[in-house]
Amino acid sequence: MVMCFVPDCKHYSEKQNCKFFRFPTDPSVKQKWVSLIRRGDNQPTMNSLVCSCHFRTGDRTSLPTIFKRNEDKLFTFESPDSKKRKPQDKRRVSTSNSLLGEMEPQPSTSTARDVTETDCSSSRQECTSESRSSSTKFFSNLKGTAQQEAELYFLQKNVDEAQERLNKLTISFSFNHIQNDDKLINMYTGMPNKYMFECLYGLFENINLKYYLGWTVGTITKRDQLLLTLMKLRLNLLNLDLAFRFNCSVTTVSNIIYTWIHALHEILFCQLMKHIPSRTKNKSCMPSCFSTFTNCRIVLDCTEVKCMKPTSMEKQRLTYSNYKHTNTLKGLVGVAPNGVLTFISELYPGSTSDKKIVSDSGVLEKMTPGDLVLADKGFLIKDLLPPGVSLNIPPFLVTSQFTPQQAIQTRTIARARIHVERAIRRIKCFSILDSVPSSLIPLSTMIFQVCGALTNMQLPLIAEVEDLYENTKE
Repeated sequence: MVMCFVPDCKHYSEKQNCKFFRFPTDPSVKQKWVSLIRRGDNQPTMNSLVCSCHFRTGDRTSLPTIFKRNEDKLFTFESPDSKKRKPQDKRRVSTSNSLLGEMEPQPSTSTARDVTETDCSSSRQECTSESRSSSTKFFSNLKGTAQQEAELYFLQKNVDEAQERLNKLTISFSFNHIQNDDKLINMYTGMPNKYMFECLYGLFENINLKYYLGWTVGTITKRDQLLLTLMKLRLNLLNLDLAFRFNCSVTTVSNIIYTWIHALHEILFCQLMKHIPSRTKNKSCMPSCFSTFTNCRIVLDCTEVKCMKPTSMEKQRLTYSNYKHTNTLKGLVGVAPNGVLTFISELYPGSTSDKKIVSDSGVLEKMTPGDLVLADKGFLIKDLLPPGVSLNIPPFLVTSQFTPQQAIQTRTIARARIHVERAIRRIKCFSILDSVPSSLIPLSTMIFQVCGALTNMQLPLIAEVEDLYENTKE
């Protein structure tokens, strides 16, 4: 079953009695069809069809000119046969003649009067005859296809004028509008500047995207499609708002977002975050706050993301968080000593324990003997550690207060652990995680992991690491 390609037409090939025609193979004729149909959000394919209801003759010998947008504007010429010459108003003529008679000088002889009247009568008859002949010839040429061509001409002229006015009034949002302002780039995309945005775009520039809804978006450039997706993640704008800004349909916005979330996840997360950096690599850019934890491989912490309340009672129970007092999804985040995100788990129901998430995520399986894991004191995972891997968490308060040694240990661990909390705050700067829309719940894990991966393209989290980065560039 195929639907008519014309906008606002709901005719299907198996439900209506009208005929369906494919687009012409002649490029010039096909372009005329496309211009008349005005389907701005999509281009016709070899399988696109147009129903016969849009053709004045009912077949494809003419151009499609009947649409919902102009059904009240079509006009027909009155047939010449139905037109009758109106009789002249005798009273008006006689009055005119009497006035002319008063104004004209009287000729001296009757001969002059006869000649003058004869000449005027002859001229009047010739003019009337020529006018009638020209009128008949003009209207006879408008019969048949000429009438359709005239209608098409005026309709196309109206379309061109409207399009010209629209081009002056409507300017689609584009990366070109913000590329010279780093603050705007950061606000809309989360990227710190134009250079990092272009670096991100460069990863996808030569990739042939497989669009989620099956049809390619040709009305928006690939760079602006990336911008649109980042704006959705960063600002959580409504799809209708994005459609208005980028001058496209809401369906096109959905097609772009779903497609690019999958593409970003595949490149930034699945490929670039496949491995956790080794201890040797961590030591090459180890900040001073980790001086007592030189063998630290990763710092772990969990975070929760608010979600819409599920309709199922069982899912409501599973997602309800006693800590947040609302329905949430929960994920595990791992940060290297230099502040780079190196591990992001899937999202679990909000009631899931930290220990359960650590066990199911497989992060400990990536550790090797000699590695140290830093975590909060709620991570009671010693029994899950592989052989040779150690865990360092803040001490529990057993007595009324910490001993001096315990207080120093707590402060030292806290100084190191604070960077994972700062990394989580960066992830939460993507407003789509404020409350994941119900339409995007199936993609919630991908969105969480993509937002985390995007933070690695921001400026370094720790000032010492940023200084080291700048010195390396020099």
